[in-house]
Amino acid sequence: MSSPAELLAGLDPDQAVAAEALRGPVCMLAGAGTGKTRAITHRIAYGVATGTYTASRVMALTFTSRAAAELRGRLRALGAEGVSARTFHASALSQLNFFWPQVVGGQVPALVESKGRVLGHAAERLRLRVDTATLRDVAGEIEWRKVSGLTLEQYAAANRPLPAKLSLEQVVALQESYEQLKDERKRIDFEDVLLACAGMIETEPSVAMQVHEQYRFFVVDEYQDVSPLQHRLLELWLGGRRDVCVVGDASQTIYSFAGARADYLLDFPTRYHDATVVRLERNYRSAPPVVAAANTLMRGRPGALQLSAVRAEDDSAPSVRPETPAVGVRQYPNELSEARGVASEILDQLQSGVPASEIAVLYRINVQAAALETALGEAGIPYVMHGSKRFFELPEVRQALLQLRAASVSISGEPLFKSVSDVLRSLGWSQDPPDGGGAVRDRWESLNAIMGLVDQAPEGTTFRAFTDELQTRQAAQHEPTVEAVTLATLHSAKGLEWEAVHLIGLSEGYLPISYAKHFEQADEERRLLYVGITRAKRLLHLSWSETQQRGGRREPSRFLAELGMRTSSAPGRRGA
Repeated sequence: MSSPAELLAGLDPDQAVAAEALRGPVCMLAGAGTGKTRAITHRIAYGVATGTYTASRVMALTFTSRAAAELRGRLRALGAEGVSARTFHASALSQLNFFWPQVVGGQVPALVESKGRVLGHAAERLRLRVDTATLRDVAGEIEWRKVSGLTLEQYAAANRPLPAKLSLEQVVALQESYEQLKDERKRIDFEDVLLACAGMIETEPSVAMQVHEQYRFFVVDEYQDVSPLQHRLLELWLGGRRDVCVVGDASQTIYSFAGARADYLLDFPTRYHDATVVRLERNYRSAPPVVAAANTLMRGRPGALQLSAVRAEDDSAPSVRPETPAVGVRQYPNELSEARGVASEILDQLQSGVPASEIAVLYRINVQAAALETALGEAGIPYVMHGSKRFFELPEVRQALLQLRAASVSISGEPLFKSVSDVLRSLGWSQDPPDGGGAVRDRWESLNAIMGLVDQAPEGTTFRAFTDELQTRQAAQHEPTVEAVTLATLHSAKGLEWEAVHLIGLSEGYLPISYAKHFEQADEERRLLYVGITRAKRLLHLSWSETQQRGGRREPSRFLAELGMRTSSAPGRRGA
């Protein structure tokens, strides 16, 4: 376990202030790339190391299983194992499973696997002809209504944009029928998990007493994304106590459409007049031109932090090279020429030594990936779609882990490389990749990623210890880096970073998206671009095309004018 002095020594002055504020309300306003996860984990570990916290009485809340797994891993490495680091839903479900038999009797109802399927049956009951896409939109409305804490009557009065081809009466009727079917089938959905947990704590004093006895200290990451329902549940978990630390960045609020409200973060000092407020604005991730672009885009916005790039001579800084170029914009005749231009720039980056896994192409909507896939395929550049099937869920990886585990029971004393490679060779791995692409190459890449973990293993790692680590990673969804360029939507890129980032489609209709008609909607698009910009460590390339794939002229995004960047025309034929 790290000593308290060692834990503080690993922090910058602002992070250290937050770490030492262990009691009472604390608000960390943490800009992109400022080391917020480090600050959170060191703060919790410092509290445990000093005896202020008992690990089992700390609840660290976040919004994705991946982020929760990262928190647990870092806390374990710092000697703070035993802290409950979970998503809101996982924490609520755990409590529901514990208290339901006591309060209601029997087991917790099974979770609805697909709202769309239940809504389909609801539509049949109502004799409505509704396609799958519309059912997904109605499912989104159900989720928004519940996390916003609205009844059906309040929802009907909220003046929400309606799913295509449905009247307000039909949308409300579908939601009513969905709830009836769910009750008849004794099912609950994910939002019901939060609602039921909150209801038990509110109405059952014995439940509230046990919850308050179990958890005393709270940390909430990504607090700008909290919904009214999640905030209500947090208040119930606190039970009037004040030992809560919230961490967030209003400039990264990109889920307002799903019910997230940055107001809870921005108003925290008003709700807690004696709160310790710390601003983390030292950006350890990005080169100065990238930081300058991010600051320019968000200057004057509510809650915006003005980042300062940490220079290369600072011992805590990443490798920021003096030759880092200014951020510029490329203009292309059409989307395919834009995709081919990006592919050409990626080839240059690969040849200059940037690993493929450190390059990403980000876009607003999934359909923009089609031209990219064509262009990257033509150029022979391997790529992965972020958000597709997880690495440890791939059939070949699951098979490899089973066989490695079985072999590790009987094999010992051999070099780790030989033991692992012998097993993987039996599954089709070789030191040289197969020619071409397709499923065979995909399988080889997966197995080769496992071999890459052998290279990363500490000297002296045994075969059994290696397979144990693989199982731990599998449970935590800790995926090894595959040497391929990442394609991702801006929403799915949040929380990630790359050496080089290409932001494409910066035109009106894409960013801001065509249906962002009001100021609040356009401002969320601005924050989405901010998230994209701040994913880049050193290289940031922006581009847009004059026409879309199926015809139609486009204008450059209004945000480009605000950034004041010089646009250069890229070579290429208009029909390319």
